[in-house]
Amino acid sequence: MNRDIKLLWSLFISFLKIGPITFGGGYAMIPAIEREVVVKRKWLRTEEITDIFAASQSVPGAIAINSATLIGYRIAGVRGAIMAMLGIFLPTFFIVLGLSIFFMEMKDNPKIEAAFISIRATIVALIVYAAYKIGKTAIVDKTTLLLVVISVEIMYLTRDYVHPIFLIGGGALVGIILVAMRTYLGWETKLEKRENEKQVYDYMI
Repeated sequence: MNRDIKLLWSLFISFLKIGPITFGGGYAMIPAIEREVVVKRKWLRTEEITDIFAASQSVPGAIAINSATLIGYRIAGVRGAIMAMLGIFLPTFFIVLGLSIFFMEMKDNPKIEAAFISIRATIVALIVYAAYKIGKTAIVDKTTLLLVVISVEIMYLTRDYVHPIFLIGGGALVGIILVAMRTYLGWETKLEKRENEKQVYDYMI
């Protein structure tokens, strides 16, 4: 019982630390979540985190809260999901409430505007880094690389017309079809990089 309580408390504290210090929303939180859950705590593997992030983007709601909830559930069941969700939600709620009041009073201040411009630039770097980390585990062969390139092109060309949910659903359907075709032809389907392939890939990057 004490071990379970300690784990739940660790989940709460871990996500409590992530929420307040990460600007830029859910995508910018991905590196911090991975560092805490995979590198520091060693609760999950990078491949598991990548799958959770993919699932979090595929359902309604904020990716940060979805990710925290799914990670908490994966580690400690329903209670873990609740503690992780509360940990990432509570401080952010109060900080946003305070910033809303502050921003209404200081929004025309040139120094505040300059600070937000710099923050936006930093957020871009965080999102690019998150994409790089996810790409290392998501791109396992030429087929998945081709899917990434095609998806980016579709998003760029149809960003005002096609909702991302259709792109996600289309990717899932293509994956099912490709695996079925490979199985029918007797070809091997790689679902993740093997350890030696990861080392070569990291060296090339």
